[in-house]
Amino acid sequence: MFLQAITPEALCVALPEVHAKEARRVVATIHRDEALTLRLGVRKTVLAALERHATQPTLALQDTRHSSLDPFHKYVLETQDHHLVETVRIPLEKAGRYSVCVSSQVGCAMACAFCATGRLGLTRNLEAWEIVEQVRVVRRSLATMIGARVHGVVFQGMGEPMANIDNVLQAIGVLSHPCAQAIDARCITVCTSGHPLGITRLAQHAPKVRLGLSLGSARPAVRRAIMPLDRVHPLDTVMEAAAFHVEATGLAPMWAVTLLAGVNDTTQDAVALAELAKAFHARTGKWPMVSVIPYNRIGDDASDPFRRTSDEAEKNFRDVLAARSVFTRKRYSGGHDVDAACGQLASRGASTPQGRGLLATVP
Repeated sequence: MFLQAITPEALCVALPEVHAKEARRVVATIHRDEALTLRLGVRKTVLAALERHATQPTLALQDTRHSSLDPFHKYVLETQDHHLVETVRIPLEKAGRYSVCVSSQVGCAMACAFCATGRLGLTRNLEAWEIVEQVRVVRRSLATMIGARVHGVVFQGMGEPMANIDNVLQAIGVLSHPCAQAIDARCITVCTSGHPLGITRLAQHAPKVRLGLSLGSARPAVRRAIMPLDRVHPLDTVMEAAAFHVEATGLAPMWAVTLLAGVNDTTQDAVALAELAKAFHARTGKWPMVSVIPYNRIGDDASDPFRRTSDEAEKNFRDVLAARSVFTRKRYSGGHDVDAACGQLASRGASTPQGRGLLATVP
């Protein structure tokens, strides 16, 4: 039992001798990074039971990299079995508030062509405590900054969260619990390349959490070419699950498209995306919040087959959508000088994982 990944309610189930009030005190103390002592008002027998049955491991902070271009900050963390994962501290518009971009896996099996993590293959899922610990590391780093706090969490780091949905849901329960990290669930977003079962379970078990969907392209042939997951879970199946999420939660999803020059940035792509958004609105009554993301280079020129869309082509893409009543926002993706931007997380310097292929891991 990992103390930083358990709620008071779960602690009472795991250790029936713990009273509800004691469980709340234990969890709150752990998340304040304080020691468990008798002065907390917790019985000696409970402390002894925790000593026998619970542990509190850590992720080792191997490196921190602060962007010279903007206030983005990347943390390189080492797991206890010596794998590296990366976490990004993202500044929000209100001074002192930050969102934490967390990883959910070591590597990733999805093999999205425009993502550095996808080139690694999958090594393993992260445990719930390893996900929570990423937020705790960032929170500690803010301790010396007056008024600074973690306002939100986005599951958009290394890995496919929906392929690790059990641990992701457990982590969300701890992150949003008032005795633990106390982050408003409405400020947590789980992003996916398109796992229908995971989307459904997210709606059922975390109805206040937002859904983010990486589309790649609304044209199936293009999407399949850059996102191999489409061969297993076609876009229409993903849209069914996304519609269920809206019906179950009442929350509009966030759609993201990373524009690649000459690949998915054409007028035809924009028209297809507009038609998809209009059909989704007709079915659910909600317009998706569409974000256009500039491509961030992966590696050197020789190894990266993609280029960032020109300003002119991006404007045309957005104008085509707007003419069809689908309005977009350009997502600022910072920290690219320290490989902290969207699609760049790859734990450079780590040993290459012995990854597994896509079809072997998709349920």
